[in-house]
Amino acid sequence: MRLQGIIGSALMAVGGMCPLMRIPIIGSWNYFDIDQRLAIAFYVLVVIGLIGAFANKAGLIKLAGWGGIILVLITLAGIYFKAHDSFSFLHFKKLINFGAGMVKLKWGWYVIAAGVFILITVRKPKVVLATEVVEVK
Repeated sequence: MRLQGIIGSALMAVGGMCPLMRIPIIGSWNYFDIDQRLAIAFYVLVVIGLIGAFANKAGLIKLAGWGGIILVLITLAGIYFKAHDSFSFLHFKKLINFGAGMVKLKWGWYVIAAGVFILITVRKPKVVLATEVVEVK
């Protein structure tokens, strides 16, 4: 459980620094370039996952995983609406969709998804009670 939590949190942290979206002329953006408040919340979840891993708390690790999923969905929705809103000065729907279509999502989302998947699949270790049979002579 501990190793799984550390690996999942590390993958999430690395994924946040990977390129997440590409904007023509501007270049690739990571989580901090997209929005600093979302990036800080994301890395707070990474730290919560690490704390849960070192404290052997499966519930805390899963909380970080599910929170990461929710935050990623909020971020993806924000990217979609911001891209369509940025080209709203155009009066033709085809041009708006063309302009918004130039914003491309990159491979960093897969790294984050892998880390989140590892975090939400953490299980509590089973407690095995060892009973010892003692023979009386």
